[in-house]
Amino acid sequence: MAGNGLPSLGRVKLTDLVPSEGVPSDSYKLSVSTLSQSFAQYSAAIIQFPASDGALLRSGLDSAHLYFQQKAAYPPEELIHTNDSREWCKTSGYYADPQLWQETYDYRPGLTPTDPINGMEFPPGGLPDIFSLLGKAARDVLDAISYYLNLRSSPFTEILDNVPLRSREISSSVLSVCCHARPSFPGAQHNNLTTPDDGQLIMVPDHEHQVDKSLISVVKSDKAGFHVRDFQGRWILLDGDLGPQEAVVYPGLALYQATAGYVNPALHRTETNNMSGNMYGKCSLVFKLMPKSMTSLSCSEMRAAGHGVEAQFQLPIPVDDFMQRSHPTDQLFYRNTFPSFSYPLAHEGSMKPLMRRRKNNTRCKPLPPSKRLRLEAQRVLKERVQEIADKKGIKLRFCNLKECENHIHALDSPCANIRMEIGWPHGVPFVHPHDLPNKAKIGFLEAYEPGWTATHDMDLSLTEPAQTSQQYCN
Repeated sequence: MAGNGLPSLGRVKLTDLVPSEGVPSDSYKLSVSTLSQSFAQYSAAIIQFPASDGALLRSGLDSAHLYFQQKAAYPPEELIHTNDSREWCKTSGYYADPQLWQETYDYRPGLTPTDPINGMEFPPGGLPDIFSLLGKAARDVLDAISYYLNLRSSPFTEILDNVPLRSREISSSVLSVCCHARPSFPGAQHNNLTTPDDGQLIMVPDHEHQVDKSLISVVKSDKAGFHVRDFQGRWILLDGDLGPQEAVVYPGLALYQATAGYVNPALHRTETNNMSGNMYGKCSLVFKLMPKSMTSLSCSEMRAAGHGVEAQFQLPIPVDDFMQRSHPTDQLFYRNTFPSFSYPLAHEGSMKPLMRRRKNNTRCKPLPPSKRLRLEAQRVLKERVQEIADKKGIKLRFCNLKECENHIHALDSPCANIRMEIGWPHGVPFVHPHDLPNKAKIGFLEAYEPGWTATHDMDLSLTEPAQTSQQYCN
């Protein structure tokens, strides 16, 4: 997957992700593909807002600076707590978590925040507008992922809040204004806490990565330091070069559950070691699109679209139970089955390279039988590998072209053990049949495609002529 994937984190314009009636535009399909491939490789993507929305986000971060700067150095004991899963849909107002060196102000529409210390204290400004902006963006991203998975339009509407909220309804989604490592907040420096009474230093162990239980999360930060682990296990800095109108978007555990593991949740962490000399710490706006507490997470939409659903995803789970459970990240089921795309990466959403490629397609010759045979062998091979691996519960290890050529004759290659477990034929590459002789392709198809013979008609229903011609030209 990595060999044909994105060279860096995917960037898409939010305006290109807005669905419209009728046939999807080229810009929409390209943006959906970029977003989905970025989720598969990096568990995150970057969305670009219009300039006016960027100004709103900037003003929200400035307001957050002022709000946390005027907070007391030592918050009252009743405002200091860690995350309580039982209160996941009731958080509102200010609270602090010294173990994460983090302060948070939660804005939840329908639930009036109260501050027992000072009733005259004003919350950060612009929160209703920012909540509406990021909430709309999260829903557009969710719809784009649904389109990519070939689900029906807006398949998650039943588990989302009403738009707008009805009378006396409380939002399940939340906008959190966060501040990490504020200098005047205890524990922000050197991973320690200092008590106000005797100045004794209390060591706090460094925390590990986190995973949100949301469907979609959107983060806009004022400083770099937000990392996500990609599918190769590397930690990638996401907000190192963000523009004023850009934000990070990533999937959570609820979407992982609702899509039967086809969308992996992002494992993330925030680095606060380089905050020396900073008077505000690291402020961020975090919107979490959450399912309603009285609904259930089921994979019925995935089954309806023809996707395979493993046993662990078969039964619906009440959302409230799901939020209160612990979800060890080492037990997550990673598919790594997002297909790779061979589309050009256009700068700033330009479609000129795509249009140029389409013009060249008119001069392409029809595929010769050997080329069409290769495409058919590759399609069947990938299907059989995934089918056998799913039945045996084996996690696939994908190889690129050069690796596959070397792995065919190697007994100690990275994918040799998995080939042996599956019982794969000797001399056949594990995933990519790029340069096999035609005789090997024919033998493979006859063994794994019942009824196929060397005289089989190669006008394939699953390989459109336009698509095969386009791949041959490329």
